[in-house]
Amino acid sequence: MNREEILDTAGDLINGDRAKDYGDAHKNFQDIAKLWSVVLGTEVTEQQFVLCMIMVKAARLMKTDHEDSWIDICGYAALGGENLISDTELF
Repeated sequence: MNREEILDTAGDLINGDRAKDYGDAHKNFQDIAKLWSVVLGTEVTEQQFVLCMIMVKAARLMKTDHEDSWIDICGYAALGGENLISDTELF
């Protein structure tokens, strides 16, 4: 799979099936961040959630070379970059 195919596949997933299955990505990320906040006992932002998921996929790539992890990283990066950190601090 070349870079265009990887990016196209990520775009298809975040704008198609996954959007249909899970609803608005940012709302979903916010909901997950709130749940993580309860479990971790500290506030977790949407941006932090996205970064953590990118790190989960990177950790998986350290063990295997599944192209779906590369695709997922692209998808998370696109969604994370969509709401640039203008007024929200990461840490």
